[in-house]
Amino acid sequence: MQPTIDYLEKLIRIYSKRLEALNDETYDWRPSPEKWSKREILGHLVDSAQNNIRRFVVAQYEDKPSIAYSQDDWVRVTGYNSYPTRDLIMLWTLLNKHVVIILTNMSPEATQRQCSMGGQSQTLAWVAADYCNHLLHHLHQILDLEPMAYAG
Repeated sequence: MQPTIDYLEKLIRIYSKRLEALNDETYDWRPSPEKWSKREILGHLVDSAQNNIRRFVVAQYEDKPSIAYSQDDWVRVTGYNSYPTRDLIMLWTLLNKHVVIILTNMSPEATQRQCSMGGQSQTLAWVAADYCNHLLHHLHQILDLEPMAYAG
């Protein structure tokens, strides 16, 4: 699990600064009316952090909990387009630092516990690694970097 923790810390360190460098107009941009704005994508990453925190915690004391969320509904209901950019970046950063703390405190046995997501059961170690890949995929979208494939 330590390589995943180190990788997540690196993502937080590097990308929080890059996110702060973008202006509000960039965050407001959306590629089409049915697509999320960059601010909404960042909001989705906040939602993802919250839901994964729940997975990482609950799966340590419940057997194979099923924790899923409706991402489009979360983004719509939360109203991220009116969220102050700097606050949203700070929230994303702090939630991910919290994920690091939870993963750091997880025992080796706990990393092998299972959590069901969308009907598919995975170990917490797998969920943590997948979470990092998901982050990187969307961070590249926000920052207009080379697209990163994500099978999710």
